[in-house]
Amino acid sequence: MKIPNEEHQMNDVPLHAPMTRATFLRLAMAGTFALGTGIGGRALSATQGAAMNPQRMHTRPIPSSGEALPVIGCGTWQTFDVGAGSDEHAPLAEVLRILFEAGGSVIDSSPMYGRSEAVVGELLKQAGMHDKAFVATKVWTRGRDAGIRQMRESMKLLQDERIELMQIHNLVDWRTHLKTLRGWKQEGRIRHLGITHYTASAYDELEAIMRAEPLDFVQLNYSLAEREAEARLLPLAADRGIAVLVNQPFGGGRLLRDLAGTPLPPWAKDIECETWAQILLKYVLGNPAVTCAIPGTSRPKHMVDNCRAGMGALPDTAMRKKMAAFWAQR
Repeated sequence: MKIPNEEHQMNDVPLHAPMTRATFLRLAMAGTFALGTGIGGRALSATQGAAMNPQRMHTRPIPSSGEALPVIGCGTWQTFDVGAGSDEHAPLAEVLRILFEAGGSVIDSSPMYGRSEAVVGELLKQAGMHDKAFVATKVWTRGRDAGIRQMRESMKLLQDERIELMQIHNLVDWRTHLKTLRGWKQEGRIRHLGITHYTASAYDELEAIMRAEPLDFVQLNYSLAEREAEARLLPLAADRGIAVLVNQPFGGGRLLRDLAGTPLPPWAKDIECETWAQILLKYVLGNPAVTCAIPGTSRPKHMVDNCRAGMGALPDTAMRKKMAAFWAQR
């Protein structure tokens, strides 16, 4: 897939020009509706896109290239690990259809996630949607040859000869795999490379790698209840020009369970939120260093809810402080 340029944000910045932190934050915070057809790399201006469909999500630039990425994607951990032809399989096609129709594109998986890669590949092929998808997966093994075999298998399962983003899962043997990924990127087998981790205890190592190595992406946990990344990692990502994928913005579902039955606060309407899921996602997206949040779901109605969080008003610094204070005092 070629991600359409964000014409109305990018008209004064060459597509492949290096970005300063100030430029990146300005582009990210603009929060406009750069829309693309998803086919052939053509882009629509904000006015054209809004006229065709006003309910399309915001995009933010991938700092290393300036390409625009929709701010809400779909994680597949557990949710897409289903049997072919099972009752759980059919709703997943609808989940992806909703994501694409809302202007989304990011689907994140891993060999660690059971049949998730195979299911994503099957669904994209059936729908003819490979060209609209920004597929991210991971290498999760030790050793150069084992890593190459695993990544080739991922491409086979995903039914795609080129992966948009290949990440080193939880930093497993990252030095070995990073060398391979640099070669694969140069050869055009992958378009972007990155690293991931899901625990704050690994953030010191994550930070050291982000400082030392040129990366396109980092994936980490970040939510209203888990804000450790705000201290150093998110500012560092902006400084280093690294796109950020946010994993578990709902705390693996725990935050939504904790908030069940709690009335929405009066300020929810100020950021155009109708559900707690939208509030939680908009808190994450309110940080301009975040490129895309990837909550996992297997339910179409939840995908609709998630996509709506990527549209409309986003919280400014003052509102995000109010949101954090609400969480601390609840």
